[in-house]
Amino acid sequence: MVKKIGVLTSGGDSPGMNAAIRAVVRSAQSYGITVYGIYDGYRGLVENRMFEMGRYSVSETLGKGGTILGSARLPEFKQKEVREKAVENLKAEGIEALVVIGGDGSYRGALELTRMGINCIGLPGTIDNDIASTEFTIGFITALNTIVDAVDKLRDTSSSHKRCSVVEVMGNRCGDLAIWAGICTGAEIVVTPQTGFDEDDVINQLNYFHDVRKKNHAIVIISEKMTDVEAFAKKISKYTGFDGRATVLGHVQRGGGPSPFDRVLASRLADRAVQLLNDNIGGQCVGMIDNKVVNIPFEEALDKPRSSRKELYSLFERLV
Repeated sequence: MVKKIGVLTSGGDSPGMNAAIRAVVRSAQSYGITVYGIYDGYRGLVENRMFEMGRYSVSETLGKGGTILGSARLPEFKQKEVREKAVENLKAEGIEALVVIGGDGSYRGALELTRMGINCIGLPGTIDNDIASTEFTIGFITALNTIVDAVDKLRDTSSSHKRCSVVEVMGNRCGDLAIWAGICTGAEIVVTPQTGFDEDDVINQLNYFHDVRKKNHAIVIISEKMTDVEAFAKKISKYTGFDGRATVLGHVQRGGGPSPFDRVLASRLADRAVQLLNDNIGGQCVGMIDNKVVNIPFEEALDKPRSSRKELYSLFERLV
């Protein structure tokens, strides 16, 4: 039976990471397993910045946003000699296994560590919802709530001034935040990597909404990295009857306490992670499919294609 495990958060932070850390610590204690927290993801692992965590280490963290362990990116972790240093540090502390909370890049690092003899379990911690092995990632619903709240407020002021608000949301090549927000807020147009971006087509659609549908305001939700939203808002002002204004929500989407959904999701997934490690099972990631907690091998998860979300895009088109 495993005696000591580590837990780290890697990549971008997401609301619910602390709930997952808390569940790892407390679930592990029920099995008699000691947990070590690792600061700043894989960087802290390589730099040997670890500490023993107890029940009170995670008191009052369930509703906190961000991650109490900190997070950092370490591209050098792809190098074998860097990973060997991490394994050496873990073994020196007697840590036999690891829970890694992060995105698919974090999963790749966890897979390599598993191949080097450290059992790892991955938890999907990212607001982007871009991990194919789970229907929901930890933090996605909280980030969505933040976007919806902001867009609802923008609509109030847009309707007062006959504006078209162009709202840029996060997503990292995944349009889930945008399409879900578009449905939730009744946006007129959603632009994502899945829809592609045709500037003339969007301008034509806005003219249709203004001239034919007689709308006095509009909302365009667009995934990051699709276009320069400030420049596009100026074109809307020039070529449509709307006054175009751009809003980039940015990192505010990552902040705030996790929603009840994300707190429960993080707790359920983390508890399964500890169960797997207690059974000496590694090389797997945990997710939620059809409201059931599942675990699949890292290789399968990383090769699995993301859902196209065709049903959501079709629903959006019918509702506009």
